[in-house]
Amino acid sequence: MSDNRIVVCPRCTTSNRVPVERLGAGGTCGKCRAALFAGAPVTLTTANFDAHAGRSDLPLLVDFWAAWCGPCRQMAPAFAAAAAQLEPEMRLGKLDTEAEGAIAGHYGIQSIPTLVLIHKGREIARKSGAMPPGAIVAWARAAAAG
Repeated sequence: MSDNRIVVCPRCTTSNRVPVERLGAGGTCGKCRAALFAGAPVTLTTANFDAHAGRSDLPLLVDFWAAWCGPCRQMAPAFAAAAAQLEPEMRLGKLDTEAEGAIAGHYGIQSIPTLVLIHKGREIARKSGAMPPGAIVAWARAAAAG
């Protein structure tokens, strides 16, 4: 009997059961047929945040950002590059603090960019400030390992 993980579809937020040994193979959503991993951050909103943060067995690394923030715009390509390296270990998502102020408020975001690592609905690590891709990957892996 194989060990399975629940992976939330980045397009339709359907929960998909994926055998651990097949996570690296990608896979598609059983409902909408979208790729479960695209090597790119998911845009997080009120509509999909809880599914990715709470229902998935994968940790969720959230980049809290805003369009007016220079360091946020500077870090965006680095965060995208980190997504390509960190999937399928974890899901990466970007949350616009201006558009989704309630979620940012819930997490007490006071400076941006801020990375928050969430697993099963619980914050497990946080780091503020822009970082290059390698630093994002190293920090996220170390934080997820505990």
